[in-house]
Amino acid sequence: MQIGDKKSWERTFTLEDVRNFSHLSGDQGAHHLLPDNRGRIMVHGLLTATLPTKLGGEMNYIARTMNFEFLRPVYVGDTIRCEVTITNLSCTAGRLLMDSSVTCINQNGKPVLIGKTQGIVREEAPRTQTPDVSDLIPGD
Repeated sequence: MQIGDKKSWERTFTLEDVRNFSHLSGDQGAHHLLPDNRGRIMVHGLLTATLPTKLGGEMNYIARTMNFEFLRPVYVGDTIRCEVTITNLSCTAGRLLMDSSVTCINQNGKPVLIGKTQGIVREEAPRTQTPDVSDLIPGD
């Protein structure tokens, strides 16, 4: 891991994603549940902001601050590509601190979210396999 390293991934948001997030978050704004005059349903901003958390999880990164600016709406069916770039690494008191920049771009090449995060990279625990989330939820 070094300054300038980048990680990226993309996701297409579905109506089911929006409904599940609306239920989980309690955000039942009409713009997230009912189509606008062009037939579009807007994805929650915080659902869009989950994209960099997947990449942080891959790096065993615990965010302490996240500062995002939402530049334009994301709608159901949009494919968003998220890129996280390491902008600073430092070691303090035995902890690896990391700063990063975040850019999320829609399928038309337009930025929808930009931001910065600061946090701690935890020591990587040796694993033979990444656990499946369903293995961690009791009763499933």
